[in-house]
Amino acid sequence: MVNIPVDESGIRVELLEAAAADAVIVTPAHQYPTGGVLPATRRAALIEWAARRGGLIVEDDYDAEFRYDREPIGAMQGLCPERIAYAGTASKILAPGLRLGWLVLPPALFDGMASAKRSADLGSPALDQLAFADFIERGELDRHLRRMRPIYRRRRDALLAAIDRHLPSLHPVGASAGLHVLAWLPPELDEAAFVRAAATAGVGLAGVTPSRGASGPGGVIFGYGAVDEAAVEPGIRRIASAVA
Repeated sequence: MVNIPVDESGIRVELLEAAAADAVIVTPAHQYPTGGVLPATRRAALIEWAARRGGLIVEDDYDAEFRYDREPIGAMQGLCPERIAYAGTASKILAPGLRLGWLVLPPALFDGMASAKRSADLGSPALDQLAFADFIERGELDRHLRRMRPIYRRRRDALLAAIDRHLPSLHPVGASAGLHVLAWLPPELDEAAFVRAAATAGVGLAGVTPSRGASGPGGVIFGYGAVDEAAVEPGIRRIASAVA
């Protein structure tokens, strides 16, 4: 595994050029955990890298359906299907317990991936797949997404407002989409200590350092997908009290 730095616009493709990598895993619609969106110029540069290198781009499109302040971003896969493997999942858009995902693969990888899947687990549960297919065909997934977008947006708005009121020294980023917000910490707040303080207040948070795997500013990840809107501000208030 080779770590490639990201900035507010996602993966820094110019640094990928210097790495001896054969494949790259990206989340171009909503980088995890920073929330950055890969712009058109970098998407083109990434595809150029794959074509020149003979490499593979794995596009993890894990939550592109949830957008609040801008239009949905199209998948990269359609721009270069022979070099991009597209991955999606039901666990984010519908239910974590529905352990179903999908791949749209370059034709050259199909047989090998099908064989690997059979060897790994003999296939995904057929009844779950049939039920999910029926759910999609009857338009229920589209209705579910339309119903949940405003609910998640209200939770997101409540979270940002509560952070602004009770933890104003934090700097939230990447909040226009998805089900989480990354908040950078000021230098005087230690990331590990902040996470511990939140835990003592009964709120589970993840630090950004394990995701990053390198030094840099501290940050914490607030997930709001499963948090009731009314519980957001009391939770942030408890964190602020514990941190203080």
